Amino acid sequence: MAVFLLFLVGIFHLTGFLYRGLHTQGRKDTNVLPASGSFSGEETDNPIDKPVFTVDLLEPNKYSRPGTKLKKVKNIFVHYTANPGTNAQQNRSYFANLAETGERSASAHFIIGYEGEILQCIPLNEEAYAVKGRNDDSISIECCYLSDDGAFTQSTYDSLIDLLAWLCGEYGLTEQDILRHYDEGGKKCPLYYVEHEDEWELLLEDVGAALKRGNTDIAADE
Repeated sequence: MAVFLLFLVGIFHLTGFLYRGLHTQGRKDTNVLPASGSFSGEETDNPIDKPVFTVDLLEPNKYSRPGTKLKKVKNIFVHYTANPGTNAQQNRSYFANLAETGERSASAHFIIGYEGEILQCIPLNEEAYAVKGRNDDSISIECCYLSDDGAFTQSTYDSLIDLLAWLCGEYGLTEQDILRHYDEGGKKCPLYYVEHEDEWELLLEDVGAALKRGNTDIAADE
């Protein structure tokens, strides 16, 4: 009798396992972050080549790297440093020094220098202090510049397009999900692209073209 009961228990557990497997296969959990290497540590099928960048993370602190986990990524924000002539490393140092000065809270996930170099300051699964009210669902990129009108150098622009396209591929976004800091709160940042709407639209078109090229390359390989 005992052997028969054990046999029935085994059948019950096996049936439950098979049921759960069949009913969860292909189900998408909309409450979790995208299946992306940025969050899971795994390789992704992102069709866009990952740009070259230096990972130089800030030390955790309450003013520039709070360590709060991102809930999701809905948008990517573009900023300018508002400090002409300073390079990526200098702006990173400014963020790092806030841990000592405590004068304000500020940071970004990436900083692009005016020579096109890219620094990553905040892990992509953590919040940066960049856009009030949107830090929990966005990635932010700061751009250095030389011109008084805030225009980016060609090297900065090219690196920005590459980085934006790759991030869109990572999170399943399109160029329409890329915003200026100005679009969330009205701050004139990045200045040049607030005062030149046509240039902002061109930037988005360039990102869209990069995304299309990546998808075309994947289709051609299949």
